[in-house]
Amino acid sequence: MNAKLKNCGISILLLFGIFGNSVLAQNLNSFDVQVKIKNGIIEGSFDTKTGIQKFFGIPYAKPPVEDLRWKAPQPLDDWSGIKKTVKFGPRAVQAPVFGDMDFKSDGISEDCLYLNVWSPADRNTKDLPVLVYFYGGGFVAGDGSEPRYNGESMAQKGIVVVTVNYRLNIFGFLAHPDLSSEAPYKASGNYGLMDQMASLQWVKENIAAFGGDPNKVTIAGESAGSISVSYQMASPLSKGLIAGAIGESGAGINPTIAPISLAEAEQTGVDFVTKAGLKNIDELRDLSTKDIYDIYNESQRFGFPVVLDGFFLPKTLPEIFEAKEQAMVPLLAGWNSAEIPGMAFMQGKPYTTEAFIEIVKSTYPTDFEEVLDLHPHANAEEVEWSATHLAADRFIAYSTWKWIDLHAKNSDQPVYRYLYSKLRPPLKDSNLSSGLAGGTIEGGPKMPEPIGAPHACEIEYAMGNLPIVDAYDWKAEDYLVSKTFMNYFANFIKTGNPNGDDLPIWEKVDGSDSTPATMVIDVESKLIQATDQARYQFHDKYYGNN
Repeated sequence: MNAKLKNCGISILLLFGIFGNSVLAQNLNSFDVQVKIKNGIIEGSFDTKTGIQKFFGIPYAKPPVEDLRWKAPQPLDDWSGIKKTVKFGPRAVQAPVFGDMDFKSDGISEDCLYLNVWSPADRNTKDLPVLVYFYGGGFVAGDGSEPRYNGESMAQKGIVVVTVNYRLNIFGFLAHPDLSSEAPYKASGNYGLMDQMASLQWVKENIAAFGGDPNKVTIAGESAGSISVSYQMASPLSKGLIAGAIGESGAGINPTIAPISLAEAEQTGVDFVTKAGLKNIDELRDLSTKDIYDIYNESQRFGFPVVLDGFFLPKTLPEIFEAKEQAMVPLLAGWNSAEIPGMAFMQGKPYTTEAFIEIVKSTYPTDFEEVLDLHPHANAEEVEWSATHLAADRFIAYSTWKWIDLHAKNSDQPVYRYLYSKLRPPLKDSNLSSGLAGGTIEGGPKMPEPIGAPHACEIEYAMGNLPIVDAYDWKAEDYLVSKTFMNYFANFIKTGNPNGDDLPIWEKVDGSDSTPATMVIDVESKLIQATDQARYQFHDKYYGNN
């Protein structure tokens, strides 16, 4: 090789090393692997360094486009040849609602019904436990490609891991009389939730090809993903497809993305279409993705509601659980110690006793005395914690408590409750700030210093992904917490019981216990007997769920 060519080659390699380290490392450690599934052969990669097979962007239903827009997911057609599944599929159409989400997906498209599989199986492996994880994002944003959901670390625990994309916002949840009339089940909406259900059906039919046990599938998710888990537990269409459930902050119970009646949801859809200057669903369906995207964003709506459609969801979650019609499976669920800053409750007022009393009186005009009795407020520190608790309970913590309480009282299955309390370390880059969805934003507004664990911050700990979510200055104690939380999850996925591995003993919740057993996940994880029952019983009355 002459010197000029040699130097050129070195320069190219150096540039490739700078810009493509992760790709290069993956290629150096991987070779192609093929798997025969129901619809044909797919080709992914096997990483010899981690021992994990990876298949990204596997279709699990027909693309919901053209005539299939706003219809329940349809079974795939078979394909011939080999389908490459080595990169994440497109994410669902969405605006950048949460600037802190970190997508690795192949663009944005209505053609978004893809899932990803990480498997530790070798040629003799079968009947491994399975984890199916649904992302959060308020049913308006999110994607299964984010590094915090990466399944490789959990797969190294002997678990087949699946992340799922599902339809969002107007494309995933619009209801309308025209849509109901054309559906065989005479209802509309809930398409995103039915996508999730279709992915579980795909897992039932195909996961054995990856070494998984189709009868040992645990579903999990955070925020809207956790709400999804609660709905899948409740749906008559899904409950036979799951063997366990994990919920991280959220359930579909008033006031947290609770369902509304089909009639109300259809009227919401009619109002939306009419305001857009259209006559019917046919005219809306004829529009391009961009036009619908624009119309939806111009409306300033934050998604569309979940629907009591009589098909996927026949009743509210309290009604289903109280009738003992939910999936009778083990449940592990909890929330974070400071889901949302107390300023969200204080409406910009300072953390003073006087301001707290004023806000409580205006928020709970007929119940303020009870609320004040339940929430200490003698000084600024007490006010900040009480305001944080009220903000979190009204946002997402109460609904999670109610889900746990319902299942503990109305099933013979074990229920495990946690409170995640680990404070995150500082960000490496002072130009970044933490966002509500658990990621970071460059140059964004600085959030108040958290007094506990904020919303979504636990995901990378629980999934073992601190090394690839590198914005924070992780310390040894963070890795210790991650190891503890991840092992609890892995044990639960394998056995329906989080205990083992010399972990602190985690006792089940007794549905009649006034101080329910709760595992505090922190640098020193420990079981406590929670004393917040009266707080949640108040909200139970306040929100009419008791």
